[in-house]
Amino acid sequence: MTNITIIGNGNMARGIATRALAANQSVEILGQDAGNAQALATELGGGVTFGSITQAPKGSIVVLAVPFDAAKSLVTAYGEALAGKTIVDITNPVNFETFDSLVVAPGTSAAEEIAKLAPASAHVVKAFNTTFAGPLVAGESGGLPLDVFIAGDNAAATGAVGSFASAAGLRPLVVGPLKRSRELEGFQFVLMTMQANPEFADFNWDTGLQVTK
Repeated sequence: MTNITIIGNGNMARGIATRALAANQSVEILGQDAGNAQALATELGGGVTFGSITQAPKGSIVVLAVPFDAAKSLVTAYGEALAGKTIVDITNPVNFETFDSLVVAPGTSAAEEIAKLAPASAHVVKAFNTTFAGPLVAGESGGLPLDVFIAGDNAAATGAVGSFASAAGLRPLVVGPLKRSRELEGFQFVLMTMQANPEFADFNWDTGLQVTK
């Protein structure tokens, strides 16, 4: 039985799959190009299976490790194949042409827009949008475990994602309902602009958000 299906075969898919294997989860990779999905599955090892995005996801948790527009299209195309599943939206809806704004309107978020397209029995959870791929592969940043900020309206779904993150050696922080995704996406946008700013030359997409006390 597959526990986690990751849709996408890029750097974030690699990072989340690496953490899933560390958590002893069974993993399926689905890619637009099944050959690329196979290549990532082979690289990861651990019995990772692969296929094309034309296949219905097998996992009870489905991670959308693709850009925002692609995530919307996939959720629409899958339709009832996602019924009853926990859908993890990791996207950051940044305008990559200008890198100066988000593409969602005020008062909503990428996660909320994706939730509108999902089956009623599916539960969308925002998570992993504040983590970068390199630190995910490593499982830490600066010697500290990564914090995973989680937002969602269904306690069982956020709990499942939190349990996965915890088993993967990360620290889950459930910050509230799905509408908290607006703040998570906005804050990560600011952090992304800092990563890309040559004035912060030491960052290089290897930082991690950490709440300390």
